[in-house]
Amino acid sequence: MTLTLPPDYKPTAKETFMNERMAEYFRRKLLSWKAELLSASNDTLAQLQEGGVIEPDIADRASIETDRSLELRTRDRARKLINKIDAALQRIDDGSYGFCEESAEPISVSRLEARPIATLSIEAQERHERMEKTHRDD
Repeated sequence: MTLTLPPDYKPTAKETFMNERMAEYFRRKLLSWKAELLSASNDTLAQLQEGGVIEPDIADRASIETDRSLELRTRDRARKLINKIDAALQRIDDGSYGFCEESAEPISVSRLEARPIATLSIEAQERHERMEKTHRDD
């Protein structure tokens, strides 16, 4: 059964957290983001498979190789992001989506809107980043 959402629906902090409509809203948001990433990835793959024109100028060749390398790094980041999106979709399915992994408290709707793959509340994320910074400076 697919839930129908009004076209102008936006989750708010006033409604029951992660109710059916809100979960469906975030599911669609995540699926749309994943589709965009996969489409861009497929475009990159097609470009790489076409091969390149052999540029006689060494500077042009270096520039093309740099662009390719950057594109591959971007696609690798996209692949990792797709894995995080899949994990978020799994959390929607199991009912744990939108709740902080550390405190089990709801993650704010505005944070999920901005970063739908978030697994930590802002407070927990800030604590995590402070701990990382402390250990990195050692």
